[in-house]
Amino acid sequence: MTNEGYSTRLLTASTWNDFATLVEANNGVWGGCWCMGFHVEQFTGSTGPADNRARKLAHVSNETCHQVLVYESDECVGWCQYGTPAEIAGIKNAKAYLKELDFLPDWRIGCIFTGNGHRGGGVARTAVASALEAIRDAGGGFVEAYPEQADERPTQRGAYFQTGPESLYAQFGFERVRRIAKWRWVMRARL
Repeated sequence: MTNEGYSTRLLTASTWNDFATLVEANNGVWGGCWCMGFHVEQFTGSTGPADNRARKLAHVSNETCHQVLVYESDECVGWCQYGTPAEIAGIKNAKAYLKELDFLPDWRIGCIFTGNGHRGGGVARTAVASALEAIRDAGGGFVEAYPEQADERPTQRGAYFQTGPESLYAQFGFERVRRIAKWRWVMRARL
């Protein structure tokens, strides 16, 4: 898929080095997460960034993760992680989420990341659009995201919306289902 001058590819063994280069250029992402925070094991038993890297590579090698990488020319500049609830089992504010759970979605969007120097240029929008296209191609269904509300919120100095802003998902037809934290919502769309 190509959008706003970007192209996308799935995270696979053949694109691992592109992903790893972006992660390493950004301090392991959030201090060494390596995009493991939403996987079923999250950080349980992790000994740190190198272990998170190895675990993520194992997911990629075993094809137990779904992730769209966004490219500007040949450089990976961002991503959108998605998967089934079994793959994306760890979500922010899980206790509040489970309290009023009506049903599990078919798909979840975990994290979105845009590398330094590329923020504000449509990378996240491209990543989400491509992830939704991949979900449609896989049969669609209900998709949930857990973004943060940015409107009517005090300015967050240095804030980064790990799960994306609510307004991004609204552009793709996601609607608020319920609040699970002061500034976090469950949003859902049917594809």
